[in-house]
Parts: sequence; structure tokens; C-alpha cells
Amino acid sequence: MEVEKLIATLHESVERLELLTGGEVDTVTDRHGRPFLLRRAQEQMRLDDASRQTAMLNALPAHVAMLGPDGLIVSVNDAWQRGGAMDAAQAPGHPVGGNYVRLCELAVGEGADGARAIAAGVREVLSGARERYSTQYRCAADGEPVWFLLTVSPLSAEFRRGAVLMHMNITEQKKGEEDLRRFRKAMDSTADGIFLLSRATMRFVEVNDTACAMSGYSRQELMLLGSSDISAGHPAELADLYDGLIARGGNESALARIHHKNDSWLHVEINRQALRSGDDWIIVAVVRDMTERRHAEHRLRHQAHHDGLTGLPNRTLFYEILGKMLAQAQLNGWLLAVLFLDLDNFKGVNDTLGHSAGDELLVQFSGRLTGCVRVRDTVGRLGGDEFALIVLMPDGNNTAAAVANKIREALRPPFTLGGHEVGMTASIGITMHPADASTPEELIKYGDTAMYRAKQAGRDTFRFFTPQMNVEVLARLDLEIALRRALENGEFVLHYQPKVQAASGRVVGVEALLRWERPGHGLVPPQAFIGVLEETGLIVRAGRWVIATACRQIGAWLRSGVGPVNIAVNVAGRQFAEGDLAADVIEALTLHDAPPDLLELELTESSLMANTERTIATLTNLKRLGVQISIDDFGTGYSSLAYLRRFPIDKLKIDIAFIREVTSNPDDAAIVLAILGMARSLKLGVIAEGVETPAQLAFLRRHHCDEIQGYLFSPPLPVAALEPLLLQDLRMPLPAAGEGVRYKTLLLVDDDPGVLSSLRRLLRLDGYRLLSAGSAAEGFDLLARHEVQVILCDQRMPHMSGTEFLDRVKEMYPDIFRIVLTGYTDLDSIVQAVNRGAIYRFYTKPWDNRVLRDDLRAAFRHYGLLHDVALADNDRAGAR
Repeated sequence: MEVEKLIATLHESVERLELLTGGEVDTVTDRHGRPFLLRRAQEQMRLDDASRQTAMLNALPAHVAMLGPDGLIVSVNDAWQRGGAMDAAQAPGHPVGGNYVRLCELAVGEGADGARAIAAGVREVLSGARERYSTQYRCAADGEPVWFLLTVSPLSAEFRRGAVLMHMNITEQKKGEEDLRRFRKAMDSTADGIFLLSRATMRFVEVNDTACAMSGYSRQELMLLGSSDISAGHPAELADLYDGLIARGGNESALARIHHKNDSWLHVEINRQALRSGDDWIIVAVVRDMTERRHAEHRLRHQAHHDGLTGLPNRTLFYEILGKMLAQAQLNGWLLAVLFLDLDNFKGVNDTLGHSAGDELLVQFSGRLTGCVRVRDTVGRLGGDEFALIVLMPDGNNTAAAVANKIREALRPPFTLGGHEVGMTASIGITMHPADASTPEELIKYGDTAMYRAKQAGRDTFRFFTPQMNVEVLARLDLEIALRRALENGEFVLHYQPKVQAASGRVVGVEALLRWERPGHGLVPPQAFIGVLEETGLIVRAGRWVIATACRQIGAWLRSGVGPVNIAVNVAGRQFAEGDLAADVIEALTLHDAPPDLLELELTESSLMANTERTIATLTNLKRLGVQISIDDFGTGYSSLAYLRRFPIDKLKIDIAFIREVTSNPDDAAIVLAILGMARSLKLGVIAEGVETPAQLAFLRRHHCDEIQGYLFSPPLPVAALEPLLLQDLRMPLPAAGEGVRYKTLLLVDDDPGVLSSLRRLLRLDGYRLLSAGSAAEGFDLLARHEVQVILCDQRMPHMSGTEFLDRVKEMYPDIFRIVLTGYTDLDSIVQAVNRGAIYRFYTKPWDNRVLRDDLRAAFRHYGLLHDVALADNDRAGAR
């Protein structure tokens, strides 16, 4: 800063003299034009300026010399003159009149290269090639190393009148830098992170290598950050923390987290201390990584809360977890079950084989127990041979009994203890939240009580604390036992529902449906037991029996007067996963000498997608034999069409859910039509199940569905009732075939019989085939069974308004002309229907007979022109 002031003063002096003289002192005159000699005044001014400059130069703590444009030393300060004992050519001390640049250029010896480089830099400043030159160099003075900072600045940048050289002794600064390097080395050698932060700027001023490793930032990056950038603390909060530390003094420790550059968090312990540094305070933070310590604490905590033998939660932790899960269940309205288990006759194992064998049994038992529950459930050892489970049931289905049975089944295989095989069972008590209790203590107590009831009942069983729940669970258990007995005793039978060809009405096959003739209960409906068969896995055995029975029936019919009949059987997903479906089919076909092409396997989409590659391989092998494959309930699953292409499929079976309202629901109709279209493109047959009305049949026939199945033709029948139907070749009645003539057909829809009668009288002689419906439902039925060109519909009808009815008609039968009759003044809905194209015209009641008849004729004429068809008059015009 002093040098800049000096140079500025020198520039100012020269410029003042130039301004006064204009560069020529003798040309200055007074106001009368007479010469005005200012030489003496000018010299005096220069002497005064020189004195001030010399005083300023001598006051500077640096060696300063003024160079002329050619590099000659023209002036020096006192410090420069005392620098003669130095051993470098570029060092201060050269006398006035010497050429500093030439002296540096002629330097020899160890520092010659540095001197010549300085000479080149000075020349560049003198020539105006650069505005400033600065460098550091080392030399010796009286045998001691000395460091200088050399700065060269132009004396007058405009006129190049020389330069100012300043040599600043920076030896102490260099020593400080060396001390800083030693300090950093000492900091970097510590295992703890060290952060030095300026309270004034809230930025780091120094960090060690460990701090960089902890934070993931380099030292340069950290110098641009503050503690708030790598911690969870807000800047204002940290400032208050540091101010408190400064006010209190001493050291303070705290646990905190450091935010790593990779966005992770590191748990640390921080020891802080505030140290004064001039007007500022430096916050020294020594940071220790707590990862290992936390791991050690975690191990200790785990040991304190877990059983040392089995590794399961102990009683303390189990109660804590149960309390939290109860709170969650209460908040969300979920069911929760606690199962209290006690091993039966465990004492006998300890007494006969020793406690080490007993411990091994507990370890093996805990492993089997853990395998019976889901990840979200909890298993704990409460002490001795007592265990407990927490089963959370968010969906509201009580699966506690299923878990208890699963545990009982897991205990069936013997335990191997020191070469001995030991059988073991358990008694289980079950208590429920919220039905029984809502506190951990009560649930455990009630579970213990229920467990003793199970022991009293003979052990190797379970009991619910609530008697009513006992009844329900025992009924389910009784059903499962009865189903196992049914498989063993041959209580299952097959009923067969015919499948009919839609075009001809002929029976082209049957579907085998499982029924249960339970002793004392009669014929049990399938919905009461099929789900239990699937849940328990008994469906694999039952499915094997169904396939065998169906193949036996194929062979029996083939060798009788019935002849070849295709039988379709349903296959469950578990038959793929747990059984050998291909082997079961091949064995049954071979055993009963049944042609493979008369057997059809119906699989759901979900079972196909469960194990895709294995399923494809199995079905491909069966397909090569000639077995037919169809997808049941198509459209209700989540299969990928890309995957479906890979399966060797022959038919698609449309689920009853889409058939039920196919004549009145545009969405269902669209889905059915899409399936039919896709099947035709893939050259697959289509079966519609659940067909129960003539309208559904007419709709499916009109859109070329291949086969139908449902109560419209026949319910599922036992063999004795089905065989006469097959022998007599009974066929499904079909709608009368058209005569090849398309008549003008008008559908009248009105819930008022009087209005329908009036319209029939008005229009009976106009050549239309008239269809009448008293409701929207009847209207949809007639539309499915007849070709209609024009609809005349009342607006106000129960269950569905005229515009709603015609909206659906527009979606399902867009070619039909739609007209509304309304007797009400509220025309908003009518106008909206007109605007969206739902209706062609509307009339108010009472209507103008002539206008109505003319417009109906126009509507039929427009229909014929639009679709290029000739519609004939109905000579037998009348109502239907």
C-alpha cells in the first residue's frame, strides 16, 4: 500500500510540473505576454517534492530504488543502501548510477538464472510490455538465508519515465509458512478430524486430512464452506452455539452428524473450543468418528434385548415391540394376534439327553418358528421353552389359526439332537386385539391362559382365548380335516356342464366341475370348499383326482354309445408349482386309454404367469401330445399379451363378469368385442361362460362367438343326467333365422303402456316392424336380439332416463337413429344429449302426429342412404 502511495505521489508531482510549463518552462508568460521565468520556483518545488518523497521512501519497511527508463538506478532509500552484504545480483544494495538490469543480466553462479529472469521482467515493465512484475527469491545475508518479495511498478505508465523497485523482506513470513506446514503435518497425522472456523466469516480457515476424509471434500472445497454446509444445523443456530461457547470459555462436547459429500451421514462426537485471533475468534472443532463406538453400543444393546441362545427378541424387547405394533394397529384399525407357545414335554428332553441337547432343540425350534411367519411379524423367546409370536393382519382376515397350523406342521419332522431323533409338539394359545385386550401385559396373560387350555385339550393343538372365535376356528379346522378325509374316502364327484356351439346349438364338449358329497351335509357348493383346498395345498391332490376321473370318463364314453366327448378340467396354479402336471396327465390318459385331443386343460391367467418358463415347457409338452389348452376367466388377470403369445393356447374363455351385462353395459360389450377380435386375429377359439339369457346369446352370435356355456342351455349335471342329453343329441334353441330381407325396424321404449299403445296405433300402417319395450332393460334385450334402425324413446323412465339409455345405445349401436319423446319442460338434459350426439331428434308430448310420422320416414330414409342398404316395408306391420 505504501509503494502505491509513493508511486501516486511521484506521478502527481511530474504531472503538476508538466501542466505548469507545458513541457517548456521558458514559454510561460504573465497576463501581459511578458516572459515569466519560473525556473527557480520550479526547482524549489522539485526540491520540496524530492524531500517529501525521500522521507516517504525512507519510512517504508522495504528496500526501494528508482530506475530510469534505461534501467539505471537514479534514487534509493536508506534501507537499499544497507543491503550491500547480500550475495545475489538482484538483491538491493547496488549504488546509484549502476544499471540494475545489466547487473542482473551479467550475474553468474548459483542464482544467475533467477537474476536474469528478474532482469527480463524489469525490462518488460520499463518498456510498457507489462504493467507490473512480481516474484520471490532467496539469497544470503551474513551467511543467513533471506527471502525477498520483489515488486516492479512503472513510475509513469504514460511517458515510461522509469520504474520503482521494492524488495520486501518476507523471511519471517516464510518462517510462518514453514510453521504452518509443520502445523498442518501435525494436524494431518491425527486420527481425529480438525476443523478451524472463523466466527466472523463462519467459514473454515484450516482443516486436516482426516476432516477431508470424513466430509468427502478436498481442503480447497472446505475453505469455501462453513459448518452449516456439512451439518444439520441452521447457520443462525450454529452462530448462537459459537457465541455461547465464546462467552462461557472452556471446551464443550456434543454428538452430531456430518453430511458427507456423497449425501450420506456420519455420526461423530465433536469437542469445541474458542480461541481469540486478533479481532476474530477461531472455533477449533476436534471431530471423532463414532461408527465403531456405535457398532459396539449396538452389539451391547442387541445383547441386552435379545436371547443369547436363539438370537430372538427377549421378553423385554418383545413387550416393547408388541406395544409399538399395538399402537400402530389401534391407529389404523388393524387386527393383531399374539400366539403364546410352549413346547410339550420339553423337560423330558433335558432330563434324558441333557441340557446341551435341550439348548440345541430350542435353537432348531426357533429356526422353524421363524420360517412360519412373514417379515413384518415378530418371534420372541420369553424364557425357558416359552415362545411368542406377534402376527399383524392389516387386511382384516384372521390368519392366526393358519399360522398356528403351519407351526404344528413345521414340528412334524423329528429334531436331530446329538445323533438322536426327537419328536416334539407345541401347545399354542391365541389372543386377539382388539377383541380380547389392547395392552401387551393383558394379551400375553390371556395368551398364556389359552395355551394352558390347549394343553388341557390334549396338547399339540391351539385354542383361542375368546370362545366364539374358538367355534369359528374349529369349524374351519373341521372343514380342513373333512376335506382330507374326503380325498381319502372318495367323497368328491364331478358334474359336467355342456359347452354349445353358438352357430348350430350342438353340444361340442363339457366342463368337469368338482363337487363334494359330504356325509351328513349333502352336496356342498364349490365356493364353500375350493378356497380351502387351494390355501391348504390339498388342491394338488384334488386336481390329480379330477384329471384322472375326467380321463376315465372320456374312455368310458368313447367305448359306449355316447362316443367322443371333449372334457375340459380346471388346473390350479399350485399344480404347476408343487405337483407334476405333465406326469399326472400322461398317466391318466395312458391308464384310461383316452385320446389326448379329447382332454382340455383350463388355466387362469394368474396360474400361467406364476412360473412362466416352467409353465410354457409343461404346456408345450402336453400340446405335442394333442391336449388342448384354454385360458379360463380371460380378461380378469394381469397377464402380458406378449407373454400370452408364447403359450400354446387353443381357446380363450371370456369370464362371466363381462357376459352378465354385455347387452346393456358399453364397457363390458367393448371388452367382449375386443377379446373376440383379438382371438380371431390370433386364430383362437372363444368360449363365453355364464350365458343365461337369449339376449346374451343373440349378442354373442351376432359377433361370431364360437361357443357358449351357461344356464341358458344347462346347469352342471351329474353323469346320469348328462348322458341322455348327449345320447339324444339335444340342441340349444336358436333364434329364428332371418329371411334375408332387412325390414324397417322401429323400437318404441316407454314405461307408460298408454303411450306405447298410442304410438303403435299411429304407426301400425307405416310399414315398420314395431318392437315395444316398457323399460331400458327390455330395450337392451330387444336390441341384442333384433336389428333396429330407429329408436323412439321416452325421457322420464324409472331406473334409467331416456338420454342415459340412448347414451349407452350410441356406444354399443352407433348406427341407430335415436329420437326422444319428453313431456317435461326441463330440456337441459335433452339439449346436452343433442349436443354430444346421443340423440337425433326430440319431441315434446303431446306430439304432432304428422310431423312425427314424416320425421320417422326421413330417419329410415337417411339410414338407408348412409349405409347403402335397401330396407323393406313390413307387410305384417304391427307390434311385438
